[in-house]
Amino acid sequence: MQNHLNEVDFGTPKRVSEREVTLEIDGTPVTVPAGTSLMRAAVDAGIKVPKLCATDSLEPFGSCRLCLVEIEGRRGYPASCTTPAEAGMKVRTQSDKLQQLRKGVMELYISDHPLDCLTCGANGNCELQDMAGVTGLRNVRYGFDGANHLDAKKDESNPYFTYDPSKCIVCNRCVRACEETQGTFALTIEGRGFESRVSPGQGESFMDSECVSCGACVEACPTATLQEKSVIWLGQAEHSVITTCAYCGVGCGFKAEMKGTQVVRMVPWKDGQANEGHSCVKGRFAWGYATHQDRMLKPMIRRKITDPWQEVSWDEAINHAANEFRRIQQEHGRESIGGITSSRCTNEETYLVQKLVRAAFGNNNVDTCARVCHSPTGYGLKQTLGESAGTQTFASVDHSDVILVIGANPTDGHPVFASRLKRRLRQGAQLIVIDPRRIDLVRSPHVQAAHHLQLKPGTNVAVITAFAHVIVSEGLVDEAFVAERCEAKSFNEWRNFVTRAEHSPEATEAITGVSAAELRAAARLFARGMNGRRNAAIYYGLGVTEHSQGSTMVMGIANLAMATGNVGREGVGVNPLRGQNNVQGSCDMGSFPHELPGYRHVSDSTIRAEFEAAWGVALDAEPGLRIPNMFDAALGGSFKGLYCQGEDIAQSDPNTQHVSAALSAMECIVVQDLFLNETAKFAHVFLPGSSFLEKDGTFTNAERRLSRVRKVMPPKAGLADWEVTQQLANALGYPMAYRHPAEIMAEIAALTPSFRGIDYAKLDRLGSVQWPCNDEAPEGTPTMHVERFVRGKGRFVITQYVATDEKVTRRFPLLLTTGRILSQYNVGAQTRRTDNNRWHAEDRLEIHPHDAEERGIREGDWVGIFSRAGETVLRALVTERMQPGVVYTTFHFPESGANVITTDNSDWATNCPEYKVTAVQVMPVMQPSTWQQAYRQNDREQQALLEAGRAVLDR
Repeated sequence: MQNHLNEVDFGTPKRVSEREVTLEIDGTPVTVPAGTSLMRAAVDAGIKVPKLCATDSLEPFGSCRLCLVEIEGRRGYPASCTTPAEAGMKVRTQSDKLQQLRKGVMELYISDHPLDCLTCGANGNCELQDMAGVTGLRNVRYGFDGANHLDAKKDESNPYFTYDPSKCIVCNRCVRACEETQGTFALTIEGRGFESRVSPGQGESFMDSECVSCGACVEACPTATLQEKSVIWLGQAEHSVITTCAYCGVGCGFKAEMKGTQVVRMVPWKDGQANEGHSCVKGRFAWGYATHQDRMLKPMIRRKITDPWQEVSWDEAINHAANEFRRIQQEHGRESIGGITSSRCTNEETYLVQKLVRAAFGNNNVDTCARVCHSPTGYGLKQTLGESAGTQTFASVDHSDVILVIGANPTDGHPVFASRLKRRLRQGAQLIVIDPRRIDLVRSPHVQAAHHLQLKPGTNVAVITAFAHVIVSEGLVDEAFVAERCEAKSFNEWRNFVTRAEHSPEATEAITGVSAAELRAAARLFARGMNGRRNAAIYYGLGVTEHSQGSTMVMGIANLAMATGNVGREGVGVNPLRGQNNVQGSCDMGSFPHELPGYRHVSDSTIRAEFEAAWGVALDAEPGLRIPNMFDAALGGSFKGLYCQGEDIAQSDPNTQHVSAALSAMECIVVQDLFLNETAKFAHVFLPGSSFLEKDGTFTNAERRLSRVRKVMPPKAGLADWEVTQQLANALGYPMAYRHPAEIMAEIAALTPSFRGIDYAKLDRLGSVQWPCNDEAPEGTPTMHVERFVRGKGRFVITQYVATDEKVTRRFPLLLTTGRILSQYNVGAQTRRTDNNRWHAEDRLEIHPHDAEERGIREGDWVGIFSRAGETVLRALVTERMQPGVVYTTFHFPESGANVITTDNSDWATNCPEYKVTAVQVMPVMQPSTWQQAYRQNDREQQALLEAGRAVLDR
């Protein structure tokens, strides 16, 4: 869908009201909701009022004095942006006096502004330039001889945009965007009167300030004061295409502004229903990886992984892969090969990979990284509520009174949603955080959590059960909701379970490390709400799912929501924050070895028959291998071939040494990706992948929202990912003949009840759709479980706490947990190839000052991290964000080897790895470059030093 480069700006935000008012503007009658500004009402009537400080993403400010109007019967010239429309008003937006006033205002602005329009980067897209034309300004009487700011020094410190204070008109839009839209409060107006200028901090550059480079200030700026460097270099775009970001699970809509097939900039789409015109540093600026020199653009093959790569044609590479897969199956059996789908690829591409495995390979050996992060969500919510997905829209948080964030760090992992959440907190909602680490939401500008339950890693279930103990024992259950909506038998069993004395906050305090009094206060706040308002919402992340009891914890969260009646309306619900852009979609598309698309079990003969009729083959009724089972089978000699699309399992999966050994044991690994990643080191065939800018399809975000991905440039390697999978299927003798991803979505919709009403035409018309979308909900389902749960009656499940097998000992006295950081993404393959490295150039180990002092570790020291599974080295970051006994790191850089030390413990129901609990010891080590190189190159002398460190642990 191509879009106008410059969308209509209504000047002030839309107001919602049941009452409407009718007025007259320039003789035209217009009816608008009560509370609408005169400026917006005028735009609704097709009348543009001059403006500079006003924009429809921000609350009205009324400083520029360009939008003055005349109102019959009133004195003066009020600002139309700050004046609400009233019934019967007669408004004039044009008159000789208004023209004179506006021209005078513009003359003052231009008197202290460079007149370099022809060479300015904003030429052709500058509101100041436009307003000079609108007001008829033709000369400036004041000259430049007096005081001015024309020589003010530019700030070029930020890699993505420049700040030129000489062009600042002090409209405050950037400051307001930082406050209202982003919620960082990094910008201010420094100085008074004529000396006023925007500042990121006293004497600070943008790069040294608290600015998070979300781009809201750049988007809001009406001049060239804040401008993207890509626009300065490339010039203005000539067309734009609406697409969807390929980073996190928020699923932001973007306008890709283009010159031919070259991206000039990515602008958050104001009609994007997940982001409403906001963005983060990744989606806004970190798209350069798509054209990075490291992109692999030629298919390659090799017989052994010790051989050099040989570039070949697409046909040769695909035929070679097909022949190898056929050979392996002939020699080792049908179950000897499998595939891995990607949560970074589109729904259509993921659907084709699982179809390839089931229809062409003839087995169910398909899995996905989504199981490695959020499979407990699917299992836990299916068991309790009946559907494997979150219940709300992101906008639902606007109606929440109490917000419970568990094991998630939205400001880093889901920053656009975090900005919305922080806005609601500034409006008065209360926040409870359950996290071992003091994340930014616990305390940041204008936001402070009412309660932070800083639990010990691995004790989530004990905390949630103690939470439930308080709610039940203190009579805080919503009895009417439970009686009407939930199973009586399961509720009574659960109530009897949670009220046992051993589940009280006092009894669990020693296990969890959470103060009983603090936990009781938090539980009461959640259940009672505040000042009579009881909308309580739960948001959680990988800190819930990536545990040995991940599925149990998800069911505990659902229990809590049902017991307090916080399901089925705005402002409440159970909301998993999906990590990657299409985690939800890859699950929906049937990427698990036991489920066909739509979460239907492969053993169901009726469901299987439906797919067999559509696909023209008999399907295996037995569940296939999960990724860990594939690895074990490879080491056992029975699994020999793997098709891996868009995943770097050698870096992202736990116990890296085990993974590497398994990959080394296989005879044919086919990797399809943008770059030669860590997994490609073990590959025999490399098929170049395509970025989100080079393909058509859909992503499904954490809200169950399907949004279109649209091709803005041709695939740099010649084929989109779905075309590669199709050609491989054809080479294997299973025919696929799709002409466009729209045809794949049509097949998905025909075979998946919750997608039955979805097609590209509807997505283009509505912008996006939340499944279920079918005859019962033809335009989608924003809120789930409104009148009844999908499974009928809600089911309470017993949540017995079982301590993880991963325990601290004298040898391994600390617990390591992992997470993400704002500027980097997942394994870093994309963001590491952008200037985001300026903010985070390496993974570091966060450690509490007490633990650091005890070990003689100072800030920046290199430390060895030893676990039962392996060892690695990182630099130390000494911080009170951590609690004593717990350390933390990210996993964005392959050289950090974060997953070398994580164990292969996993969730009891889904095999989701327990990344969040690893017992470790931390010790100072020698300088890193030689240490790390020695470890990776297996240098005997340096390896001896590592072994000496191990010997210290053994003592």
